[in-house]
Amino acid sequence: MAGPAGALEGLRDAAQPRDAAHPARRGVALIAHPHPLFGGTMDNKVVQTLARAFVQAGWDAVRFNFRGVGRSEGVWDEGRGELSDFLAVLQDQVPDPQTPLAIAGFSFGAFVASHAVQALCEPARRPLRRVVLVGTAASRFQVAPIPPELHPQTLVLHGEQDDTVVLSSVMDWARPQALPVTVVPGVEHFFHGQLPLLKRLVLAHVDNLSLDGS
Repeated sequence: MAGPAGALEGLRDAAQPRDAAHPARRGVALIAHPHPLFGGTMDNKVVQTLARAFVQAGWDAVRFNFRGVGRSEGVWDEGRGELSDFLAVLQDQVPDPQTPLAIAGFSFGAFVASHAVQALCEPARRPLRRVVLVGTAASRFQVAPIPPELHPQTLVLHGEQDDTVVLSSVMDWARPQALPVTVVPGVEHFFHGQLPLLKRLVLAHVDNLSLDGS
């Protein structure tokens, strides 16, 4: 894929039909990975778990490496260029503005995803069906607020014992917005030993037809 700083490496996993009554693809989900300078890639286990949940719920899942990671060209840009990468991948992979869209991210990727949500909610941009933020890096970056109209479609997940991004920083970010946060007891940042639980929680959210008005 073409990005602002050069080619971007990525993968697209095809949706699984939910059942015989719902064989069609529901939309496309873009998933952002954790911090590039601390080993974050599109192959991170949490990112892969997010992709599997979306695929099982009938969404195509797109994950990619930010600039300077893996085979993606360019260099780290403190989040600014990484947001540009995310929006470039969106335009490349979901060119039709009528295609249902979901945005997700883990840790630094949740920070980037929040700013992508903000950009896409500006007038004349793209409607969003789902937002999933896991381990949101609110203690390390200025995470964008989620527009109130998207709160019902948004899942914020955080581990109670996260020592990389302390829970209190996420609560401080969410509190002024009255944005619900789902806290998973006894879980740390990378959901070690609890990835199946993470998948179930995300799957329940992204497969919830009532959020689509159906």
